[in-house]
Amino acid sequence: MTVHPPETAPTDGVDRLLARRPGFLIRRLHQIHIALFIEECAEFNITPVQYSVLSVLAAQGDLDQATLGAQVGIDRTTATGVLARLAERGLVSRRASPTDRRMRLAGITADGRKLLRRMDKKAQLAHDRTIAALPKEDRAVFMRCLAHLVDANNSYGRAPLVLP
Repeated sequence: MTVHPPETAPTDGVDRLLARRPGFLIRRLHQIHIALFIEECAEFNITPVQYSVLSVLAAQGDLDQATLGAQVGIDRTTATGVLARLAERGLVSRRASPTDRRMRLAGITADGRKLLRRMDKKAQLAHDRTIAALPKEDRAVFMRCLAHLVDANNSYGRAPLVLP
């Protein structure tokens, strides 16, 4: 993959130093993606993490909060807060597990599915815009490289992903 920096790329001092740090660039790209997602999906009043939670529940069905958090890459406390906010809006339901009363299960509601369908094109547009500056032939390579880096370093994350 050949990437040519834009004319406005940082060229001096600290900026150039930071631009050589993958962590800095990844954090900046994440900030940019969040801004694009919010711009595209503002009408839905859903954060990217909430969108991920709804997407996982739509694909996987009812899940306990710990499993859901592991599949989205958020800790149990964050999952609990996200689910509470989604439940307040009627987008998810929460109930005690029939097999373990200490465990709470979350599931997407009909309104949650409806919202996801309405959001799909706008959310995809945010994802597409995030990598649109890359030449079309490099986008799949970039995505494979990102996935490889996440997979190779997953265990170091605060909330490692555990995929189904």
